[in-house]
Amino acid sequence: MISPMRAIAASLLVQLVLCTTARTPNAMETHQVVPDVIPVAPAGALSVSYPSGVSVNGGNELTPTQVKDEPQLSWETEPDALYTVVLTDPDAPSRQQPKFREWRHWLVVNVPAQDVARGDAVSAYVGSGPPQGTGLHRYVFLVYKQPGKITVDEALKKTKHEAKGREKWSVHAFAEQHGLGAPVAGNLYQAQYDDYVPKLYQQFTG
Repeated sequence: MISPMRAIAASLLVQLVLCTTARTPNAMETHQVVPDVIPVAPAGALSVSYPSGVSVNGGNELTPTQVKDEPQLSWETEPDALYTVVLTDPDAPSRQQPKFREWRHWLVVNVPAQDVARGDAVSAYVGSGPPQGTGLHRYVFLVYKQPGKITVDEALKKTKHEAKGREKWSVHAFAEQHGLGAPVAGNLYQAQYDDYVPKLYQQFTG
């Protein structure tokens, strides 16, 4: 039988741990995604792994070469729910002068569970292409739970060959427009120019 004093001490320890955890900034806050992109950090974790063998880990630095292909995502889902998946760059063309904030790298809506391939691809995946000399860019993955199936503006629809019209976008405004609420999961990495970037630019026709 646990003594009353031990029970009180255990309770105080739990409260201390919870308070400390609540005060610990997560990666979204550390890298100022909050408030640059979203007002509140996602509560859930998002696993992001690339075919190149690298994974996204709360702001780690990856190269454009490593992230050129569409990644595999995993997060905690609810039965029969639909989700929106986003990858956005708030640092276009640079973090110091983000006049094109945000640049939409990926947008998929109506995703059943974690099956991104079965969702409606609005803006096809485009990997990181930070211009030479612009330093590190933040690339932010966000997942939103939808209230139901949504239909989006035709202007947002872009193939992987279309760059024009992806700039000056706001994922937070998009979420508000479609009643998505706060993101349920997220992650981010950072990247700067490497030799793959010119090859990425060559794929764009407009």
